[in-house]
Amino acid sequence: MIDLSGFIGFHNFYDLYRDILTSLGLNDSASWVFYLAAAITFSFVVINVMILSTAFYTWFERRAIGRFHARRGPNRHGPFGILQPFADVIKLILKEDTVPDEADKPVFTLAPIALLAPTLLIVAVIPLSDDSFLGSLNIGVLFIVGVTSVNSIAIFMAGWGSRNKYAILGSMRGAAMLISYEIPMALGITGVLLVSGSLALTEIVKTQSLWFIFVMPIGFFVFMAAATAEMSRTPFDQIEAESELGSGYNTEYSGIKFAILFLAEFMAPIITAAIVTTLFLGGTSGFDPIPGQIWFVIKMIIVIFVLLWFRATWPRLRIDQIMGFAWKALFGLGLFNIFLIAVEYIVLTNGDETLTKSDMLIMGVVNWIVGIIIIAIMINVFGRKKLSRPEPVPSPLANMRTGGQ
Repeated sequence: MIDLSGFIGFHNFYDLYRDILTSLGLNDSASWVFYLAAAITFSFVVINVMILSTAFYTWFERRAIGRFHARRGPNRHGPFGILQPFADVIKLILKEDTVPDEADKPVFTLAPIALLAPTLLIVAVIPLSDDSFLGSLNIGVLFIVGVTSVNSIAIFMAGWGSRNKYAILGSMRGAAMLISYEIPMALGITGVLLVSGSLALTEIVKTQSLWFIFVMPIGFFVFMAAATAEMSRTPFDQIEAESELGSGYNTEYSGIKFAILFLAEFMAPIITAAIVTTLFLGGTSGFDPIPGQIWFVIKMIIVIFVLLWFRATWPRLRIDQIMGFAWKALFGLGLFNIFLIAVEYIVLTNGDETLTKSDMLIMGVVNWIVGIIIIAIMINVFGRKKLSRPEPVPSPLANMRTGGQ
């Protein structure tokens, strides 16, 4: 597999600064300077790439949803409206940044930063090569789970700091929903850890001789549903229910703070797609001569489109339906998936620590059959009780006669 990470990577920046600073008189005893310079440069590149990617994703989402809804979407600024994100950024920067008089100003100001920073931190551990510097972190999965949990605190900070009843209601809903869905998301990842035997994302990618989406479809479904809820997007966008809460937790925000909040919200599908690609779609694995990083981006685009398809077609759920789905459906499915994967692992390995590709094929066949049966049961239990339309009964009032007859 061709590897493009050699062009832009932490080690490359480190070697570059070591050569430059060594030529200026520094020796290897000052290696912390090389690490610091490389970290700052690499962070600058990653942050700007993510911001630009998110800007163009907002354009893509609005254009795609326009097609789903039989309308055009943004088409005024630039060809096909491609410059619309830049117009939006300029507009938001120039708008007045208002702060309510009763607001808790430090909390109100820090909330957008607290929501955006964890999203950017996750990018650091996504492995784009086999020797990824932070992708080889031996607690990479725990890092992702821990960092994503900060979002619930940030959303509650935004609502509480606003001193607005609609914002507080939206943030309370958000905190309850995000905390509830963190548990199924962690359960969905646990099956991956059982099969791969590692918490490092690079090792998880290497063990996917068969993509885990084919090995454990139940775990993939649980993780995707929980991740969609964690993004607070349709059909789980109750924290921004415009018909009930105005704009929810961000009601009082404007200007650049509002832009940062929505930057974090629109960046979430990109980060989620990267995590799903790493855990369930084989990461950078693919076929030569296409480089692994190109395969990674292609898989991400497919996942992003599926998430966008959900948003464009599904209606918003009620808050009781959202919470019930987390605790009554996904929580039980996650536990069942762990039990099923553990039993299959013990039976197929016979004491050995590794699973072969044939073992994964057997697991995949069994799990897909079980998964289809469980989904069918869930549809009948949690779905509509009657799929056939009842026979209409005319009202007696429809046959009333006039004229005293």
